[in-house]
Amino acid sequence: MCNLLSIPLLSFIQTLQNLDIVILKGIYENRIPGLDLVFIFITNSAAALAFGIPIILLLIALQKKNMVLRREALMILIPVVLSAIISNVLKYVFDTPRPFEVYSFIHKLSVGGSPSFPSGHTADAFGFAVALSLIYRKWFIAIPVLIWASLVGYSRMYLGVHFPTDVVGGACIGAACSFAYVLYARSKYLKSQLPGIPPEN
Repeated sequence: MCNLLSIPLLSFIQTLQNLDIVILKGIYENRIPGLDLVFIFITNSAAALAFGIPIILLLIALQKKNMVLRREALMILIPVVLSAIISNVLKYVFDTPRPFEVYSFIHKLSVGGSPSFPSGHTADAFGFAVALSLIYRKWFIAIPVLIWASLVGYSRMYLGVHFPTDVVGGACIGAACSFAYVLYARSKYLKSQLPGIPPEN
């Protein structure tokens, strides 16, 4: 029975791997060398923005003793940290090779030394983008940051350091951490506003 179940599973994995390399090959072979520095800049912006912006907001909030801004900064920073931890743990659980380690026609154009799945840069970017979108709920904030996060994911494939499944996995981890934490934080805050329960400090 186990063998019968494993056959479609193995077939699905093989199809996914084939699709992975077809998409990656298409992206890599159609890359425009003149844009290499642009995508390197985008890929390097992931951690800088995802961690830097909420830390700056938190420092401003602490200096001005602004409780609302402090809560918002933590609602962005904490899911980003969680997604970074989860993605890095999963890298060593799955321990998959990078594209440039498997295929000789792909050259490494950016940092990427740890195992491949999932993409940590993409997890950071989507963790930040989704948290920011959920907290502020403005289209002129959500659309630019989600486009930026998508470009970070694309840059990881363009630069030859991640497969499409790595990027999708990273995006799902980042988004899930933000959805889960923002919902948790909001429910906790609302409970603290109930009669007889003092608001959080």
